Amino acid sequence: MKNKFIFVILSFIAINAISSDDKILESISVENGFEVSIFSSTTNAPRQITEGNSGYIFVGSKQGDVYALKDHDGNGKADFSIVVASDMGDSSGVAFYKGSLFIAEIDKVWKIEDIEEKLDRGNSIMDLEKILVTDDLPSDTWHGRKWIKFDQDGSFLVNVGAPCNVCLQDDPRYATIMRFRDSEWSIVARGVRNSVGFDFNPQNNRLYFTDNGRDWLGDNLPSCELNVLLDDGDFFGFPYLHANNVIDPDFGESDHGYEINKPILELGPHVAPTGITFYSGNHFPASYTNNAFITLHGSWNSSKKVGYKVVRVEFDDKGLVKKYSDFMTGFLSGEQVNGRPAAPFEMSDGSLLISDDFSNLIYRVTYKG
Repeated sequence: MKNKFIFVILSFIAINAISSDDKILESISVENGFEVSIFSSTTNAPRQITEGNSGYIFVGSKQGDVYALKDHDGNGKADFSIVVASDMGDSSGVAFYKGSLFIAEIDKVWKIEDIEEKLDRGNSIMDLEKILVTDDLPSDTWHGRKWIKFDQDGSFLVNVGAPCNVCLQDDPRYATIMRFRDSEWSIVARGVRNSVGFDFNPQNNRLYFTDNGRDWLGDNLPSCELNVLLDDGDFFGFPYLHANNVIDPDFGESDHGYEINKPILELGPHVAPTGITFYSGNHFPASYTNNAFITLHGSWNSSKKVGYKVVRVEFDDKGLVKKYSDFMTGFLSGEQVNGRPAAPFEMSDGSLLISDDFSNLIYRVTYKG
């Protein structure tokens, strides 16, 4: 009788969870010809996503866990979920490289070697040893959340945000994107307030990155940005200049001596871009090849909520923005938040995953025609 009672309670919880997920799906709209489904509902506060060589999907979380998911039967929904690392300090950043899962915390980067082989053998989480790659990063939590991306040469990039709304710091690592190569860090982009998303454009192999604009200049200033790195060491304005033409009231008159690289696209004030991926698959129509998908996590201090959607950016042959449009909306109904898209990721089958760290869901976007 007791077991039957427990079964009824668990069934009730599961039905309510399904009903809640369906309600969220009903609110979401996507471009014509596409369809949205739920790939996973088993992760807590999911952020960056990566994929291994054997079908495992790895998901970072701002709550300190890292997950491995898998869709064994190919029905478009994960049927396997396990925590592969836990009790970490904001483990949002994940990347897969040569058999190893790399995990970026605020001040450290770890790796778990041969992780898919170990999961296939049924190893427990206790057997998934984390190996420290580097702990030479600032520990500030303000704008400390990481995004990690490997380059073709085996080096990887991470962001180090400014530990403030707007300020100058003596430590040159703040407000940058940095590269880790041969156990040493170097700065590739400076004057970047808080980038939580970057990817390489397949057309020109240049690094494109988003940046979150400063706060407390009102609802309409300044815009968040999409930038492109032309040369290592380029400077992108912070804290002196925001967006294309917003001079900072406290630092804007400084004789800083930098040549400022301006954004190639203004995404809008307070929209909070938190992830970007370039599409290179063949599941979507050909017109989507080399488009960038950007998740706009949504505002926190605008009098009227803005962002809360996924946008698509089209480029010309020179890698410049040709068109910017909404791709996936419905995370915001009036002032009611239904979800907060956190990071996009293209799966090996060409479908697009979108993590939502508000609803604890991962969506899968497919093309139906």
